[in-house]
Amino acid sequence: MKPLNSLQLFIYRLGGVLIILGAALNPLHSTIAPYIYSAGALLFASMQMLARYEGESMIIRRLRRQQIFGALLLLVSGVLMFGQQFRLMYMRRNEWLVVMLIAAVFELYAAFRIPAELEKERNK
Repeated sequence: MKPLNSLQLFIYRLGGVLIILGAALNPLHSTIAPYIYSAGALLFASMQMLARYEGESMIIRRLRRQQIFGALLLLVSGVLMFGQQFRLMYMRRNEWLVVMLIAAVFELYAAFRIPAELEKERNK
């Protein structure tokens, strides 16, 4: 995997913190929470897409696709948060929460599996 430099790593971590903060603030302050969450999702997803894999392992490539799909789902959940806030047609409840939880499963699975697979690749 191509490692992130120190600025990119800071942006990546800041995005993760803003995602958590925006999701936690939604029940309390639903007017500012979508903005915080979406900014965090945008930072997180963009930095995650910069970390490329240039190896030959099909397993790691599949895991990277799942990780990028999870990042895109985080962005979609931000859009759904705005839909809930502005009471758009079909987004009246917590649809964003379901999408965010699915994204979290993809991200969490990939976060544990990719380093293990990279270690296997190094030991060959």
